[in-house]
Amino acid sequence: MKKALITGITGQDGSYLAEFLLTKDYKVYGLTRRTSTVNFERIKHIEHDIELIQGDLHDQGSLTDALKETEPDELYNLAAQSFVKTSWNQPVLTGDVTGIGVTRVLEAVRTVNPKIKFYQASSSEMFGKVTETPQCETTRFHPRSPYGVAKVYGHYITLNYRESYDIFACSGMLFNHESPRRGLEFVTRKISNAVARIHLGKQEKLELGNLDSKRDWGFAGDYVEAMWLMLQQDKADDYVVATGETHSVKDFVKLAFEVVGIKNWENHVESNKKEYMRPAEVDYLIGDYSKAKKILGWEPKTSFNELVEMMVKSDIDLESKDK
Repeated sequence: MKKALITGITGQDGSYLAEFLLTKDYKVYGLTRRTSTVNFERIKHIEHDIELIQGDLHDQGSLTDALKETEPDELYNLAAQSFVKTSWNQPVLTGDVTGIGVTRVLEAVRTVNPKIKFYQASSSEMFGKVTETPQCETTRFHPRSPYGVAKVYGHYITLNYRESYDIFACSGMLFNHESPRRGLEFVTRKISNAVARIHLGKQEKLELGNLDSKRDWGFAGDYVEAMWLMLQQDKADDYVVATGETHSVKDFVKLAFEVVGIKNWENHVESNKKEYMRPAEVDYLIGDYSKAKKILGWEPKTSFNELVEMMVKSDIDLESKDK
């Protein structure tokens, strides 16, 4: 039985990846921070099938101890301060966790067992102010947020450890991937939840920022398979994981309201660019996943329409239960 350790297991991606690895008969460990309030909602249904280990990307010793205790074959580093807007308010924290934290994990691998296969969660936010369209593995980075800058550091330190210490270390440059498990602070989940509440008469308006921003949106449940496939190869490498399609925030809003039969969506949406606009905006992202398709045999299974419908219906069910 293979063993895997997932940092950030309580997050959206961590929960889907844990589910996926269990179907592959892995022994799954999850690294969790010690906090006064515990939030295991996303992994509640599999909590008895996995083992949770305390540790923190701020603390080198806890990471080293976690690797010694679990002895994993594979390590998936998904933990991060991952909300882009917060990265302007907390840039030092974001840099320390999302950037330097990757170094701490890699140092633990190097010192405990350099044979551990390592996956780093890179991001399309690294491309930022894009220099070519679509974006692929060789596109130049121009991050437009402290989060994006930190992810670039994490990406390159992963490459550096691969080249310096011959560690099997891969980075997945994942474009936006959403699901019903997405946090409410993210725009896609904010939209799906608001549409559900408006449909149920619990809310009247949805307040958003830039409706013209365009993203390459896929389903997180599809993307975790690509993470796993990267670590099953003979050679470590980096891959773009995307759908190859782009849609605006307005497209997402319109389709979400259509799910509940509301055509005049404009009557329910208010724009507040001052509150929600980023200091430096990323306007257009679309990924070229042809390398992942050719080498990994991976491609997205869930369409944009299916994703939006899934999220809205999930939130209707959730809000219906919450009286």
